[in-house]
Amino acid sequence: MIRRVAPADVPAVVALVHELADYEREPDSCTLTAGQLDAALFGPAPALFGHVAEADGQVVGCALWFLNFSTWRGVHGLYLEDLYVPPAHRGAGLGRALLAALAAVCAERGYARLEWSVLDWNAPSIAFYRALGAVPMDGWTTFRLDGDALAALGRG
Repeated sequence: MIRRVAPADVPAVVALVHELADYEREPDSCTLTAGQLDAALFGPAPALFGHVAEADGQVVGCALWFLNFSTWRGVHGLYLEDLYVPPAHRGAGLGRALLAALAAVCAERGYARLEWSVLDWNAPSIAFYRALGAVPMDGWTTFRLDGDALAALGRG
C-alpha cells in the first residue's frame, strides 16, 4: 500500500534515510533526526512532502520530495530527493508504486515533470529508472555549495 507520510511514520522514514545513506556509501554524511524531518514535513509551512510504502502495517519504503519550478514550462514539477526500499522488500513493485504515486500527483496538479538524481555507479537503479521510461539528463552537471564555501559566499 502506498500512502502519504503521516507523523507516526517519521521514525521509520528517518531510519530508511539513514539506511539509504549507508547504501550510497555516505553513512557519516546523514545527520537527519526525527525532529528535523517532522518539522520539515508537518511544520507550519511544509516544503517537504512524502509517501511511504507499507506492508503488514510496517513502513518498508519511502519517497521524499519537494516542488521545483520550470521557468521554461511555466509550471511546477516534483523533485524526488530520496526513494528507498530496503533489499528485503525489493522486487515486489514498491519502488515502482512509489514513483507511480508521485507521477499521479504530477498529473493531478498539472505539474510538468518528475526529476531526481542517481549516483553514476548505481547500475541497478539506473536500469530500473530506464525501464520506467525515465531518461538521463546528459549534458547537465549538478553543482552544490555547502559547508565553508556556502558560508563564505553568504557573507559576501
